[in-house]
Amino acid sequence: MAEPRSPVSAPVAHNPMVLPAPEGSALEMDPMEYTLRKRLPRKLPKRRNDVYVNMKTDFKAQLARCQKLLDAHREICIHGLGLAINRAINIALQLQTSSQGALQLAANTSTVELIDDLEPDDPDEAGEPLTRTRNNSAIHIKVFYPNPTSKTQ
Repeated sequence: MAEPRSPVSAPVAHNPMVLPAPEGSALEMDPMEYTLRKRLPRKLPKRRNDVYVNMKTDFKAQLARCQKLLDAHREICIHGLGLAINRAINIALQLQTSSQGALQLAANTSTVELIDDLEPDDPDEAGEPLTRTRNNSAIHIKVFYPNPTSKTQ
């Protein structure tokens, strides 16, 4: 009978991050010395019929909120960023299915620029706080009841 394997701890790779410096030269930064703080993304103007989907809130609660808004408005706009894109699509499709095809969808994608703050763990030893920008995908889905077309004879 073979003996069970014991976990082997591998050495942690020490990969310094290279950030662009203001003068155009590269600035080497040790990721162990900084804490990453992600800022909230800049939001689109908030209207009464806008829904910003996230991964923290329960799916059924977000779906119920969208359904309630559709009862009050003829159209809503569902916004999803990053990991929440799949959830935003799923909510829109669930709404369309539950309406027996009465709702229509119009989706647009975009890229959102996000800003992260890199704060030093030890303010005495490390340099000043740094910021970096990165891009993330977003989706904006318009869920609406189409205007009824009148027939003329």
